[in-house]
Amino acid sequence: MTARQTETHPPVVYTVGHSSHPIEELLNLLSQRGITAVADVRSHPYSRRYPQFRREALADSLRRRGLDYLFLGRELGARSPDPSCYVDDQVQYDLLAKTEAFQRGLDRIGQEARSRRLALLCAEQEPLECHRTVLVARHLVVRGMEVRHILADGALEPHEATLDRLIRQLGLPQGDLFRSRQEIEAEAYARQGRKIAYRRATA
Repeated sequence: MTARQTETHPPVVYTVGHSSHPIEELLNLLSQRGITAVADVRSHPYSRRYPQFRREALADSLRRRGLDYLFLGRELGARSPDPSCYVDDQVQYDLLAKTEAFQRGLDRIGQEARSRRLALLCAEQEPLECHRTVLVARHLVVRGMEVRHILADGALEPHEATLDRLIRQLGLPQGDLFRSRQEIEAEAYARQGRKIAYRRATA
């Protein structure tokens, strides 16, 4: 890509869920799309069930394949430590998105995506079941970035198509005489956020 293209085209950010993939399968998914750096947006990047995706093990595997590893779980993770982001013990994505830490995380993604091929990584296989889509990708798009989701079979789904799929899944209209497309999208994000957002355990 030329310098002129870099200036005129929006940065592209990819996302992927590690799911229960063997590490080689995840590495192959990333390789197929030419990914050169992975930004881990899990709040707690540790798993007893899938030790290959513990933060240190994953970083080592990526580096051995020539990929850089960035941990942005503090800034862009779904389990915010900020009590102001919770209502009735559930994270509210609209509140989380307004925090200084979250905005710093978006800044970092924008910077990184301008110089290398970056993928956001979280755990869930299905993009619509993950905050990387319903929270992070939403606000990257607002900032003018293009987001593409890497699916489990290696296919790419543009964020716009993922959002269309969510709207259909929720039974919302693609168009409405009384609401703008933006209002319909906002309702879809809000409803899915209430479904998947982290909820603190109560005593």
